[in-house]
Amino acid sequence: MAGTGKTKRWMIYGVYGYTGQLIAEEAVRRGFTPILAGRDPQKTIEVANALGLECKTFSLTDKAEVKKNIADIDILLNCAGPFSTTAEVMMDICSQLGTHYLDITGEIAVFELAQSFSQQARQTGAVICPGVGFDVIPTDCVAAILKFALPDATQLSLGFDSRSGFSPGTAKTSIEGLADGGKIRRNGIIRTVPLAYDVKKIDFGNGEKLAMTIPWGDISTAYHSTGIQNIDVYIPSSEKMVRQARRANLIRPLLKLSIIQSLAKFWISKKVKGPSHKDRERYPTYVWGEATNANGDKATARIKTANGYHLTMIGAIEVVSFLLENGCVGGTYTPSQLMGANFIERLSGDESIILS
Repeated sequence: MAGTGKTKRWMIYGVYGYTGQLIAEEAVRRGFTPILAGRDPQKTIEVANALGLECKTFSLTDKAEVKKNIADIDILLNCAGPFSTTAEVMMDICSQLGTHYLDITGEIAVFELAQSFSQQARQTGAVICPGVGFDVIPTDCVAAILKFALPDATQLSLGFDSRSGFSPGTAKTSIEGLADGGKIRRNGIIRTVPLAYDVKKIDFGNGEKLAMTIPWGDISTAYHSTGIQNIDVYIPSSEKMVRQARRANLIRPLLKLSIIQSLAKFWISKKVKGPSHKDRERYPTYVWGEATNANGDKATARIKTANGYHLTMIGAIEVVSFLLENGCVGGTYTPSQLMGANFIERLSGDESIILS
């Protein structure tokens, strides 16, 4: 890799998406000059011109074209979701070139895919670290803190309470997730279970609420961060939401049909715009975790963070900044492995993880 510090070249791919544009704008405010990139020339150029930045346009269908466009890039931040369709080719080429790969996914399959590139990345010095946003920085850090507090934990439950709404990319990923069903980890293995597989009451940090399990990225990442064999993730849910999720189990085969997926994603593209700046300021996020050992001893952790999209914006840039300034051994990392278990506290200002 050429250059040092901020003289290194880094790229944001998917810059005209809701979150990609937020990150690009924040990067400029901080004095960075990333290369902006995306598939659509008009949309990419519009964002680049507005921010006064260099840009490139290329799709991910031709590996040779991708390789040519990132050959001189030190760090690639992929913001183009769903990541099930964009991550593999970029991870592969980055790990070949020795280019650090980051993304903001929350998709379990993408986190597992990243592990398969670890050996190649170690050989070339590339850091592969998906999930450098709200998915999954706060929950991954809580998981690492709980492992430290209860080293012999055999069960880990995580969760968050966030009311900011969805961006188009997140909504499209959720549609794919519904079709795949629920996910938990049992005895070290990721298992498919019905949606809303488990329901219980949890105090995420702002009062006790009914909550249900969801197929969140920590089913993968928390295992690699902690080694804990049994993991599930919860979000607050009304009784109506639980009933709706369980009814969705009956039509999951239909949700897998490509025409249904395409129609749903087309509707999302037209109707979902992402939360406003005011909504992002208004709604913080509460993150919770609980570890349990074989004797029934428990450790609980909670932290209040910024809104998920704001946290993604600042979290991704902080990881980029770290890699610009520091040398790292190549390989696949989770956010807490790369940045430390207290990374979320550094992002959350005066807020700290509270253990009990």
